Amino acid sequence: MKNEKIREIVVMAMLTAIVVVLQLIGTVIRFGPFSVSLTLIPIVIGAALFGPLAGAWLGFVFGLVVLLSGDAAPFLAVNIIGTILTVEIKGAAAGFCSGLVYKVLQGKNRIIQTSLAAIVCPFVNTILFLIGCLLFFMPTLSLWASSFGFENVYAYMILGLVGGNFLFEVLINAIFSPIILKLIDVGVFNK
Repeated sequence: MKNEKIREIVVMAMLTAIVVVLQLIGTVIRFGPFSVSLTLIPIVIGAALFGPLAGAWLGFVFGLVVLLSGDAAPFLAVNIIGTILTVEIKGAAAGFCSGLVYKVLQGKNRIIQTSLAAIVCPFVNTILFLIGCLLFFMPTLSLWASSFGFENVYAYMILGLVGGNFLFEVLINAIFSPIILKLIDVGVFNK
Protein backbone atom coordinates (compact mmCIF):
# COMPACT_ATOMS: atom_id res chain seq x y z
CA MET A 1 0.00 0.00 0.00
CA LYS A 2 2.78 2.42 0.96
CA ASN A 3 4.75 1.54 -2.20
CA GLU A 4 1.66 2.13 -4.34
CA LYS A 5 1.16 5.59 -2.82
CA ILE A 6 4.83 6.46 -3.37
CA ARG A 7 4.59 5.23 -6.95
CA GLU A 8 1.47 7.35 -7.50
CA ILE A 9 3.17 10.46 -6.11
CA VAL A 10 6.27 9.88 -8.27
CA VAL A 11 4.27 9.21 -11.44
CA MET A 12 2.00 12.21 -10.82
CA ALA A 13 5.07 14.42 -10.28
CA MET A 14 6.50 13.18 -13.58
CA LEU A 15 3.19 13.72 -15.39
CA THR A 16 2.94 17.21 -13.90
CA ALA A 17 6.43 18.02 -15.20
CA ILE A 18 5.53 16.57 -18.61
CA VAL A 19 2.40 18.76 -18.72
CA VAL A 20 4.53 21.85 -18.06
CA VAL A 21 7.18 20.95 -20.63
CA LEU A 22 4.72 19.91 -23.35
CA GLN A 23 2.65 23.04 -22.91
CA LEU A 24 5.71 25.26 -23.10
CA ILE A 25 6.91 23.42 -26.23
CA GLY A 26 3.38 23.44 -27.64
CA THR A 27 3.22 27.23 -27.59
CA VAL A 28 5.32 27.27 -30.77
CA ILE A 29 3.12 24.72 -32.63
CA ARG A 30 0.08 26.53 -33.98
CA PHE A 31 -3.08 25.94 -35.96
CA GLY A 32 -4.53 29.36 -36.50
CA PRO A 33 -3.92 31.93 -33.78
CA PHE A 34 -3.62 29.48 -30.87
CA SER A 35 -1.19 26.77 -29.94
CA VAL A 36 -1.89 23.08 -30.25
CA SER A 37 -2.14 21.28 -26.96
CA LEU A 38 -0.08 18.10 -26.81
CA THR A 39 -0.54 18.40 -23.07
CA LEU A 40 -3.86 16.60 -23.09
CA ILE A 41 -2.10 13.24 -23.52
CA PRO A 42 -0.43 13.19 -20.07
CA ILE A 43 -3.67 14.52 -18.60
CA VAL A 44 -5.53 11.51 -20.02
CA ILE A 45 -2.78 9.14 -18.83
CA GLY A 46 -2.90 10.55 -15.30
CA ALA A 47 -6.69 10.42 -15.26
CA ALA A 48 -6.64 6.80 -16.44
CA LEU A 49 -3.98 5.69 -13.97
CA PHE A 50 -5.14 7.56 -10.88
CA GLY A 51 -8.69 8.77 -11.44
CA PRO A 52 -10.68 11.93 -12.11
CA LEU A 53 -9.03 14.04 -9.38
CA ALA A 54 -5.57 13.31 -10.80
CA GLY A 55 -6.86 14.33 -14.23
CA ALA A 56 -8.31 17.52 -12.74
CA TRP A 57 -4.97 18.35 -11.10
CA LEU A 58 -3.07 17.85 -14.35
CA GLY A 59 -5.68 19.91 -16.22
CA PHE A 60 -5.34 22.67 -13.63
CA VAL A 61 -1.55 22.69 -14.10
CA PHE A 62 -2.10 22.83 -17.88
CA GLY A 63 -4.28 25.91 -17.40
CA LEU A 64 -1.75 27.53 -15.11
CA VAL A 65 1.01 27.09 -17.69
CA VAL A 66 -1.26 28.48 -20.43
CA LEU A 67 -1.81 31.58 -18.30
CA LEU A 68 1.84 32.02 -17.30
CA SER A 69 3.34 31.28 -20.73
CA GLY A 70 1.59 34.17 -22.44
CA ASP A 71 -0.49 31.83 -24.58
CA ALA A 72 -3.66 33.42 -23.22
CA ALA A 73 -2.35 37.00 -23.51
CA PRO A 74 -4.89 38.14 -26.16
CA PHE A 75 -7.72 37.09 -23.85
CA LEU A 76 -6.06 38.39 -20.67
CA ALA A 77 -5.85 41.81 -22.31
CA VAL A 78 -9.64 41.78 -22.70
CA ASN A 79 -10.87 40.19 -19.46
CA ILE A 80 -8.47 38.90 -16.80
CA ILE A 81 -11.03 37.18 -14.57
CA GLY A 82 -12.90 35.67 -17.53
CA THR A 83 -9.65 34.34 -18.97
CA ILE A 84 -8.48 32.80 -15.70
CA LEU A 85 -11.88 31.19 -15.08
CA THR A 86 -12.15 29.87 -18.64
CA VAL A 87 -8.62 28.51 -18.83
CA GLU A 88 -8.55 26.87 -15.40
CA ILE A 89 -12.09 25.46 -15.51
CA LYS A 90 -11.69 24.01 -19.01
CA GLY A 91 -8.37 22.35 -18.14
CA ALA A 92 -9.47 20.88 -14.81
CA ALA A 93 -12.86 19.78 -16.18
CA ALA A 94 -11.26 18.14 -19.22
CA GLY A 95 -8.98 16.07 -16.99
CA PHE A 96 -11.75 15.25 -14.52
CA CYS A 97 -14.22 14.18 -17.22
CA SER A 98 -11.57 12.11 -18.95
CA GLY A 99 -10.91 10.26 -15.68
CA LEU A 100 -14.63 9.87 -15.08
CA VAL A 101 -15.21 8.31 -18.51
CA TYR A 102 -12.25 5.99 -17.98
CA LYS A 103 -13.59 4.97 -14.56
CA VAL A 104 -17.16 4.41 -15.80
CA LEU A 105 -15.87 2.13 -18.56
CA GLN A 106 -13.66 0.16 -16.14
CA GLY A 107 -13.54 -3.51 -17.06
CA LYS A 108 -14.27 -2.89 -20.75
CA ASN A 109 -11.74 -3.16 -23.55
CA ARG A 110 -8.77 -1.07 -22.31
CA ILE A 111 -8.01 0.41 -25.73
CA ILE A 112 -11.61 1.55 -26.23
CA GLN A 113 -11.78 2.76 -22.64
CA THR A 114 -8.61 4.84 -23.04
CA SER A 115 -9.56 6.08 -26.51
CA LEU A 116 -12.94 7.35 -25.32
CA ALA A 117 -11.35 9.06 -22.32
CA ALA A 118 -8.81 10.57 -24.73
CA ILE A 119 -11.57 11.90 -26.99
CA VAL A 120 -13.55 13.34 -24.08
CA CYS A 121 -10.57 15.39 -22.88
CA PRO A 122 -10.20 17.70 -25.93
CA PHE A 123 -13.98 17.72 -26.41
CA VAL A 124 -14.60 19.11 -22.89
CA ASN A 125 -11.59 21.43 -23.20
CA THR A 126 -12.91 22.89 -26.47
CA ILE A 127 -16.57 23.12 -25.47
CA LEU A 128 -15.72 24.94 -22.25
CA PHE A 129 -13.37 27.25 -24.15
CA LEU A 130 -16.23 28.13 -26.51
CA ILE A 131 -18.60 28.68 -23.57
CA GLY A 132 -15.99 30.96 -21.96
CA CYS A 133 -15.75 32.85 -25.24
CA LEU A 134 -19.53 33.31 -25.31
CA LEU A 135 -19.65 34.47 -21.70
CA PHE A 136 -16.64 36.79 -21.56
CA PHE A 137 -15.35 37.76 -25.01
CA MET A 138 -18.12 38.14 -27.61
CA PRO A 139 -17.63 41.84 -28.45
CA THR A 140 -13.89 41.28 -28.91
CA LEU A 141 -14.42 38.08 -30.88
CA SER A 142 -16.80 39.93 -33.19
CA LEU A 143 -14.05 42.46 -33.91
CA TRP A 144 -11.48 39.72 -34.44
CA ALA A 145 -13.87 37.85 -36.74
CA SER A 146 -14.46 40.86 -38.96
CA SER A 147 -10.73 41.67 -39.07
CA PHE A 148 -10.09 38.14 -40.40
CA GLY A 149 -12.86 38.46 -42.99
CA PHE A 150 -15.52 36.40 -41.19
CA GLU A 151 -19.02 37.81 -41.41
CA ASN A 152 -20.25 35.47 -38.68
CA VAL A 153 -18.56 35.43 -35.26
CA TYR A 154 -19.67 31.83 -34.65
CA ALA A 155 -18.05 30.68 -37.87
CA TYR A 156 -14.88 32.44 -36.72
CA MET A 157 -15.04 30.73 -33.35
CA ILE A 158 -15.44 27.28 -34.91
CA LEU A 159 -13.23 27.66 -37.99
CA GLY A 160 -10.75 30.26 -36.81
CA LEU A 161 -10.27 29.51 -33.13
CA VAL A 162 -10.88 25.81 -32.56
CA GLY A 163 -11.51 23.84 -35.78
CA GLY A 164 -8.13 22.47 -36.87
CA ASN A 165 -6.77 22.53 -33.34
CA PHE A 166 -9.66 20.44 -32.02
CA LEU A 167 -9.37 17.82 -34.78
CA PHE A 168 -5.61 17.57 -34.28
CA GLU A 169 -5.99 17.15 -30.51
CA VAL A 170 -8.69 14.47 -30.85
CA LEU A 171 -6.63 12.46 -33.34
CA ILE A 172 -3.36 12.75 -31.42
CA ASN A 173 -5.04 11.87 -28.10
CA ALA A 174 -7.05 8.95 -29.50
CA ILE A 175 -3.95 7.47 -31.13
CA PHE A 176 -1.21 8.08 -28.57
CA SER A 177 -3.00 7.84 -25.20
CA PRO A 178 -3.86 4.12 -25.51
CA ILE A 179 -0.36 3.33 -26.81
CA ILE A 180 1.39 5.23 -24.02
CA LEU A 181 -0.87 3.75 -21.35
CA LYS A 182 -0.14 0.25 -22.66
CA LEU A 183 3.61 0.95 -22.56
CA ILE A 184 3.27 2.22 -18.99
CA ASP A 185 1.33 -0.90 -18.02
CA VAL A 186 3.97 -3.17 -19.50
CA GLY A 187 7.02 -1.23 -18.32
CA VAL A 188 6.19 0.38 -14.99
CA PHE A 189 3.42 -1.42 -13.21
CA ASN A 190 4.32 -5.01 -14.08
CA LYS A 191 7.77 -5.10 -12.48
